[in-house]
Amino acid sequence: MKQPLAYVHPEAQIAENVVIEPFTTVDKDVVIGEGSHIGPNVTILPGTRIGKNCKISPGAVIGGEPQDLKFQGEYTTVEIGDNTTIREYVTINKGTAAKGKTVVGSNCLIMAYVHIAHDCVVGNNVILVNYTGLAGEVFVDDFAILGGYTAVHQFCHIGKHVMLSGGSLVRKDVPPYIKAGREPLSYVGVNSIGLRRRGYTNEKIREVQEIYRLIYQKGYNNTQALEVIEAELPASRERDDILLFVKDSKRGIIKGYFPD
Repeated sequence: MKQPLAYVHPEAQIAENVVIEPFTTVDKDVVIGEGSHIGPNVTILPGTRIGKNCKISPGAVIGGEPQDLKFQGEYTTVEIGDNTTIREYVTINKGTAAKGKTVVGSNCLIMAYVHIAHDCVVGNNVILVNYTGLAGEVFVDDFAILGGYTAVHQFCHIGKHVMLSGGSLVRKDVPPYIKAGREPLSYVGVNSIGLRRRGYTNEKIREVQEIYRLIYQKGYNNTQALEVIEAELPASRERDDILLFVKDSKRGIIKGYFPD
């Protein structure tokens, strides 16, 4: 249902049961899936693809041009999965030639005033708390939670099931299954509460804890720690997730916390 005071470009592809509130603009080359609700004063720009049953709150701007001096007007997109909620005044920029698209997965909660820059990839079931900012080409994996006012440096990678404290300044990659906080951002333990909520057993959580003891608490450098983990700990999905993440890290992973 489109309100008479909303503008929807005739070339936009809008499912029949989508609600579009007054004073919203939906430009050409936009696709919005079934059951989605677009609040008032929302701006949805060309190249935006929105899935089913999404909720977008007033003031959000989806599909704006990248804030990147290398952008030359090339055709790029924003893709948002199903059942994702985007709250007030969120901005999500479309991609550049680097990756061609910015992606936000399904079942995410993107709270008010969050900014997601060009070519970011945000996984499924992610929560970005108010005023979080992701610079360009950031990866945030499934089930990560970023506390309010978190700022993430471009090209950083945040692993799945990570919990970041509010006000975090992320300059290095954050490996999966952990909590991180303090300044500079440091490992402060395994996200055991979050893992239990998602069905991980105590045995599996202890396995993850042992892996991170070897990485952060035994005095090894990262190369040595990975060698010990591969040699001494049995293969598992969690072990291999961590090993692959650390090996593939371009910026290096965050350090452990050592009190004065």
